[in-house]
Amino acid sequence: MFRRLGLIITTTLTALAALAPPATAAPPSTITDVAHRGASAYAPENTIAAFELAREQHADMFELDVQETRDHELVLMHDTTLARTTNVEKVFPDQAPWRVGDLTLAEIRKLDAGSWFASKYKGEPVPTLGETLRAMSGGRLGLLLEIKAPQLYRGIETRVADELRRNPSWLSPGRLIVQSFSWNSMRTFHRLMPQIPIGLLGTPTAGELPELADFASQINPPHDDVTPEYVRRVHSHRMEVFTWTVDDLDVARRLVSYGVDGIITNKPDVMRAIASTSR
Repeated sequence: MFRRLGLIITTTLTALAALAPPATAAPPSTITDVAHRGASAYAPENTIAAFELAREQHADMFELDVQETRDHELVLMHDTTLARTTNVEKVFPDQAPWRVGDLTLAEIRKLDAGSWFASKYKGEPVPTLGETLRAMSGGRLGLLLEIKAPQLYRGIETRVADELRRNPSWLSPGRLIVQSFSWNSMRTFHRLMPQIPIGLLGTPTAGELPELADFASQINPPHDDVTPEYVRRVHSHRMEVFTWTVDDLDVARRLVSYGVDGIITNKPDVMRAIASTSR
């Protein structure tokens, strides 16, 4: 009798299982919203004001550009000259062409990096990397750190690594990525800090991807270069794709449909709508 009862129970459970809805799949990952030079559509780029605004706009990460002064201090500046985003021509009229590497930190401290953008940012300074790491250390915001024009600053990779070690909260897994257009520089940085994910700016060919995957975690191309097939190829080598610079929602939606992992934008508040939506 017990054997017969067990058979009835087993048959009933099997039938119920067939009628039950399938198990819910794990939710897909979301797009990483990266504030390009901070929330740079609304505040002067590469300033702490722009980074703090990115945090207020709920970006996932903020991006910045690191260069080096004449006295080997690390400062944030996108262009290799200071003319576009500071008042250096007025303060130091005799020091043209005002290259970042030609001025000392003390000289750069005298510059206004905010007035060119809007009067309310008058007096915003050019920050150092260390000042930025300390100012932005609290909270959940991640950092995409670009070493800009490393060929101009011999040994900059070591100095960036040393500054990061002085600010160890940024070394937590998932919080920091270091990138550059110079892939050789990134090979050097990877040897210095192999635990930090590396991003390669540009669009490597399919044939280059296997070798680059030996040390890189990301390929970060301009958005016009991104196709579904290219994203698949990068993913096949266990690397991510962060693309730049995207401020248009229609373009962003298209890129999301291609499977990109991150969008670098001047408008992190606008991209938030995309980043918050699962693929």
